Amino acid sequence: MKIAADPVAVAGQLKKITRLRPTLAFILGSGFQGTGAAVRATTEVDYSELPGFSIPEVAGHVGKLSVGYLGPAPVIVLNGRTHYYEGHGMDAVTFPVRVLAACGVKDLILTNAAGGINPRCKAGDFMVATDHLNLMGTNPLIGGPFAPDRFVDLTYAHSERLAKLLKRAAAARKIPLRSGVYAAVSGPCYETPAEVRALARLGADAVGMSTVPEVIVARHCGMEVAVLSAITNPAANRKQKPLSHQEVLSAGRRMQARAAELLAQFSELYATERG
Repeated sequence: MKIAADPVAVAGQLKKITRLRPTLAFILGSGFQGTGAAVRATTEVDYSELPGFSIPEVAGHVGKLSVGYLGPAPVIVLNGRTHYYEGHGMDAVTFPVRVLAACGVKDLILTNAAGGINPRCKAGDFMVATDHLNLMGTNPLIGGPFAPDRFVDLTYAHSERLAKLLKRAAAARKIPLRSGVYAAVSGPCYETPAEVRALARLGADAVGMSTVPEVIVARHCGMEVAVLSAITNPAANRKQKPLSHQEVLSAGRRMQARAAELLAQFSELYATERG
């Protein structure tokens, strides 16, 4: 597997156009674009101007990198992601994460829209992942120039420190926040009722079509990671009417303000923690 470009070179390109050196970054999925609008950006770059960055084709993913401040914390924000189901290889899907690592990012918050499997995870809820299931049928560390360090220990893939900060932020803003296991499937079709029942038996609380490859590569790069999901719909067979991407987008729009509030409070706590 060939990496699309040199992440160190792309990071060098970014460092030439901004003096900020954030240690915190966000990748914003569906339902979280309000956070991008809340960033006081000092630098903005379209993905089309960054070698190795694929342009998202899915509605709700802007395709723009911002450097600036969210609250008092300097941050890098990736507004949107590309997905494996769009036809991109795992190297392209996870390339931005390697650029963030080369920029000096130590802590990464990954966000997404997900379907609720656990009945307690209802549409409109937020969930922080305690663990994940990689059911995408592949792994971003297959092939490539990763030997001999491709054998990454994922026992602590999801940072307890960052999860606690998210929980404190949610409590401060009185936003309910669930905890649970996020299952990643390849998509793009939604799961069958039988698949949802199987996922529930495997211990999944929510299911989506992204994020886990980014978690794996972030850990490969030595970053701490937390995953925050917006539960935009019940998974298949949890309700009567058919699932649709439009429903996901509509629910995400309704959740944007609270998502931005939650992540802004998290950034304040993060800045305090960093001193």
